[in-house]
Amino acid sequence: MSLVELIAQADGRGLAVSGLACLDRCVPLLGGDDEVLRPLWGSLAEDAAAGDWAERLEQARGKLDMVAGGAQEEAEESVALAHRMLAAAPAERSAAGLGAWADSCSLAALRIHRLLDGPAAEDDGLAGRCREGAAEDLSPLLAAELRRQTTVLELLAAHGPAGLRGALEVSTEGRRVLRAAVSRRGRRDGRGGSRGSLRMG
Repeated sequence: MSLVELIAQADGRGLAVSGLACLDRCVPLLGGDDEVLRPLWGSLAEDAAAGDWAERLEQARGKLDMVAGGAQEEAEESVALAHRMLAAAPAERSAAGLGAWADSCSLAALRIHRLLDGPAAEDDGLAGRCREGAAEDLSPLLAAELRRQTTVLELLAAHGPAGLRGALEVSTEGRRVLRAAVSRRGRRDGRGGSRGSLRMG
């Protein structure tokens, strides 16, 4: 089953986890630490009220300094994509809102991993096509992100709330991979390890 089909068939919790997991893997681009989104994971694990999700979301946005990160240059597309994922997160956990968010986060996260492949990674639509099932010409970085997104949705579909732990583990692994890719790109481009080195196109 393609990633697009898995998203279309996911329930509200699966959609929330899918979007959150994509965002969590891209936290290094936002300058956040590994725990900044943990309260939102907790909200889903506890099946907390919608107001609790909204409150924790606003807290996460505050910690990630959305105001300072809002104006991104075109050359910093990967960072801008990550900020848009966070900005678009719905405060209301409705199926429609979560569905649109999960879908946009899926595409954004794949696009980010495509961008991290290097300057030759033009916007040729490959990040979008692979969600439909195209598996040709995928770099290891892009293929791994596609696999992680698929695994998260399959875990939630098969196990419901019990699949949250596995989804978090998948996301944690993906965050480490992205952080390493960012570091390699920074070294290749002659940038240091500061947050500024994460601002790349």
